[in-house]
Amino acid sequence: MYAHGPLRERATTYLQGLVRIPSVNPGLVPSGAGEAAIAHHICGLMAAWGLEVEEHEFAPGRPNAIGILRGSGGGRALLFNGHTDTVGTAGMAGPFSGEIRDGKLFGRGAIDMKASLAATLAATEAIVGRGDKLRGDVVFTYVGDEEHVSLGTEGIVADVAAGRLPRPAGAINTEPTGVRLGIGHRGYAWIEIETRGRAAHGSRPDLGVDAIAHMGRVLAQIERLQARLAEGPRHPLLGTGSVHASLIQGGRELSTYPDSCTLAAERRTVPPESGADVAEEFSAILRGLAGDDPQFSGTSRVTFVRDPWEANPASEVVQMLGRSVAGVTGRPAESMVHSAWLDASLLGQAGIPTVVLGPAGDGLHAAEEWVDLDSVGTCAQIYADVIEQFCG
Repeated sequence: MYAHGPLRERATTYLQGLVRIPSVNPGLVPSGAGEAAIAHHICGLMAAWGLEVEEHEFAPGRPNAIGILRGSGGGRALLFNGHTDTVGTAGMAGPFSGEIRDGKLFGRGAIDMKASLAATLAATEAIVGRGDKLRGDVVFTYVGDEEHVSLGTEGIVADVAAGRLPRPAGAINTEPTGVRLGIGHRGYAWIEIETRGRAAHGSRPDLGVDAIAHMGRVLAQIERLQARLAEGPRHPLLGTGSVHASLIQGGRELSTYPDSCTLAAERRTVPPESGADVAEEFSAILRGLAGDDPQFSGTSRVTFVRDPWEANPASEVVQMLGRSVAGVTGRPAESMVHSAWLDASLLGQAGIPTVVLGPAGDGLHAAEEWVDLDSVGTCAQIYADVIEQFCG
């Protein structure tokens, strides 16, 4: 067992360093610093401890930081996954300060999710410092772009499939969970709907067809779909799916009938719902509206899909992480599910048994973000313990 106090102190030091490196995702904020500086910093730490390291670009100038702690052979490989990018800092006072108050560390990325990265770094340093040789490899993947479209973890999955990284027998995604086992999350699909009308002068209702008014009928059907989903079958872990209208655009000018209106909507999904199910759902809405009114014309397409995910509770990585949580905290491990989508889904879809565990905090994407430092130290201890148990 690792001493909690020193691990907490080391993780806090690493976390302050990480928060003070801006890494706002440029896919969200064009002026964002991106992941290069923080990836280079992390690789420098891992290299100093003797790990094999690589800064592998998933897009020009945007690298993942990858480290491998090689085992002696004959053991299972374990993969850790966490993201280095953050959302923007608008409205924040001192977003990169790393200030500590009342046992909490504040700053953009503190809980989402640089604290988890710091905990894995502290655990790695402790394991290397003990000098115990593991049999299995430990693969650390500090990825970019999770806050946008997850190009970083897509790159990791491709590296595993191509044999550039060891094939893991289990993976731990370190998103914040309040030191509970994360065992599922919803997915989502983005949909673009276009209604088509006929442009005409505003004084000629006999010629014009109002595409925006027709989109109003679509919006009414989306509202009805949400009601049906809320009252429909529930997934035992994740409840029901949902749908909402997100963005709408249409029209040319006040005195012209609009010939086109475009709506972007989001459909949150639960197993076994898929992108194909969502596509048919919206196609059926448009078919029904066209059947009611021959003048109605509309099309829909699914533009992006991220599938829901649930862990296999019987998998070795879930079972072993649960035992490590209980051993470190002195309490049986609790489980939880996320409402938001995580990179855990991509790992699970690649056939890698996956579970989620990270520290406690609040303010994800908010003007004040913080993490509880005691929970960061606890996570570092749990990570170190599960590494030795799984890969030893």
